[in-house]
Amino acid sequence: MNNAQIARWNAELREKSPLQIVQWAIALAPDRAIVSTNFRPYEAVVLHLATQAKPNIPVLWVDHGYNRPATYKHAERLRAQLGLNLKPYLPRLTVAHRDAIYGPVPDTSDEAALKAFSAQMKLEPFHRGMAELAPKIWLTALRKVQNPNRAELDIVSADANFGALKISPVFYATDADLERYLAEHHLPNEWDYFDPAKADEKRECGLHAAWGGKAAQGATQMEDGRSQFAINQT
Repeated sequence: MNNAQIARWNAELREKSPLQIVQWAIALAPDRAIVSTNFRPYEAVVLHLATQAKPNIPVLWVDHGYNRPATYKHAERLRAQLGLNLKPYLPRLTVAHRDAIYGPVPDTSDEAALKAFSAQMKLEPFHRGMAELAPKIWLTALRKVQNPNRAELDIVSADANFGALKISPVFYATDADLERYLAEHHLPNEWDYFDPAKADEKRECGLHAAWGGKAAQGATQMEDGRSQFAINQT
């Protein structure tokens, strides 16, 4: 897909409603569309939009194991309310195993360690999920206001990490827009969410950044090597 085509789509879709954008996107590849989620605040909006357009759309969720109880309860409530076709992907290490070997979750004072944590516990399972589901259309809840990196994106973008067309139907929505949508459709929200792979909302965890692809490959190779070592010791 060339940049000129994507620019034309973005110009046309700028005047469309989020539901019209989702319907347009799914029509491009009805059997190869997915939506991803981490059940953060306001993501119920995109999940509702996606299931309105395609009730059985696969919902890719990386459960890295560090979510707070409120987020897990929120995920189960939305799964039941929307009938989500949830496709959870877990890291190859449990939280207890990872923490015992590598120590506490890094914070923003150690950027390299934080990126390694993200690669191991979030990016690797996400890449595994994308490889298995093999979408051509990837619906996301990205918004322009979330952080500086995302402000450079648009409703439609070509994702180099996954070879998919990334569609963000609420890209230009404000918090007030999403609050109204939640109220109109009687959808829950969740404010206790925290992503340890970001540690700060202004950072990128790697899913939507160029470095994420290589980091995930490195994490996969490391875990494959660990598995082979374990087999050789038996």
